[in-house]
Amino acid sequence: MTPFLPGEWLPLIFAVLMAVAILAYVVLDGFDLGVGILLETAAEESERDRMIAAIGPFWDANETWLVLGVGLLLVAFPVAHGIILTALYMPVAIMLVALTLRGVAFEFRAKARDTAHKRRWDRWFFVGSLVSALAQGWMLGRYVLGFAEGWAATGFAVMAAIGLAIAYAFIGACWLVWRTEGALQAHAITWARRALWPVALGILLVSAVTPLVSARIAARWFDWPGILMLAPLPLLTAALLFGLYRLLARMPLREDAWHQLPFCGATALFVLFFAGLAWSFFPYVVPERMTIWESASAPESLSIILAGAAFVLPVIVLYTVFAWRVFGGKARDLTYY
Repeated sequence: MTPFLPGEWLPLIFAVLMAVAILAYVVLDGFDLGVGILLETAAEESERDRMIAAIGPFWDANETWLVLGVGLLLVAFPVAHGIILTALYMPVAIMLVALTLRGVAFEFRAKARDTAHKRRWDRWFFVGSLVSALAQGWMLGRYVLGFAEGWAATGFAVMAAIGLAIAYAFIGACWLVWRTEGALQAHAITWARRALWPVALGILLVSAVTPLVSARIAARWFDWPGILMLAPLPLLTAALLFGLYRLLARMPLREDAWHQLPFCGATALFVLFFAGLAWSFFPYVVPERMTIWESASAPESLSIILAGAAFVLPVIVLYTVFAWRVFGGKARDLTYY
């Protein structure tokens, strides 16, 4: 079979598709993991119910993006998939167990026989959310340092794990600012204010460490014209952080004005951070070891896979948009039928 696109384009196309899927997962599942992490901070059962109701219609679909991203890595870059999953076998296993625990807790809390039993499942939902976030942050830290060993690499992975969990809590709080009202919204605004500066510190630390561990990345960032092309990212990030600080300090506004802006700003922060990582590591799919062209499947295989992706990706996007339209607006009282 002859590829219907030039062979050298296909790995780049799949790298973009995989990056979009991973970014979509981090943002979309990030907010519902964040809400799960914040669940333990809500003292009232009615508030916990409303928090679950705010993510209930979305969280299953959000995890589809993770399946898509890992699936694209497997079929388009099988050699890289083997290296990455081998290096991250244990945190991936822990993450999958934690995500399963979230699903079980979500369903079983609906069948709880009394308040104490329901509270127990709320705690398991919190544990599943937190462990999933920590595992993903650990994997990010290991990946950024190219799976290096030693105390410094371990410390960086721990920092990334904690940082990503806080970032998820921040975007989860921003989601609740958008999707809730009254006392719960006021609590969500407070949670978002408290998480904003730890998020900023995490971005700063990752940005400082990354060029120190890779001479190639340092050259890409600071040599001309790389520094000119990269300069907008930290400037936009700083402006966005300041804007979010000012906005959250003034909220809630009259008639709940601009209630969706904190979530949009948090999403933009994730996009800018992801763009910085993508700029730093391109064209490597395994840092410093393997480029997307070296690890890609045969062009004939990629052509067939691309035809399938061209069908699957729009379906996922349409379903996600449909869910957001049907279940838009403020979360209401949680009921099960």
